[in-house]
Amino acid sequence: MNLYTYFARGRRRPAVLVAIGGLAVQAACGWGPAAGGSQPAPRPKAPGNAMPGMKMPGGSGAAPRGAPVAANAVSIKSFAFGPASVSVKVGTTVTWTNQDEEPHTVTADGGAFRSSTLASGKTFRFTFTKPGSYPYSCTIHPFMRGTVVVRP
Repeated sequence: MNLYTYFARGRRRPAVLVAIGGLAVQAACGWGPAAGGSQPAPRPKAPGNAMPGMKMPGGSGAAPRGAPVAANAVSIKSFAFGPASVSVKVGTTVTWTNQDEEPHTVTADGGAFRSSTLASGKTFRFTFTKPGSYPYSCTIHPFMRGTVVVRP
């Protein structure tokens, strides 16, 4: 039975309750007239790769994407590897240090290296013996990505 049928038969009370119930649901969800206006309230949008309850990297903690940086130290901070891409010579040891309060891992996409879970303040070191590009991620937070480019 639809609202028209309720009104046509003189049964206005259930229709009113349905309408009021709908407004209560709208208000509880943060939109609709009961929420203080006739326009829906804007809903905060999380990045497509966000995980519930996770703090996402901001402008200050995220490493810029671009040309590899010549360095052998990578910080893990604000749920990002910084710098996101490093360039080193064969034989260089790269050190990752977790500066977040949350645990992270450092795991090569192709399996060349894999850290254990790094608690806050812990480090992982890997010596690169072959030239190439080594993309990696955190297996706990897969949106965290980085690359080591190894030159001859």
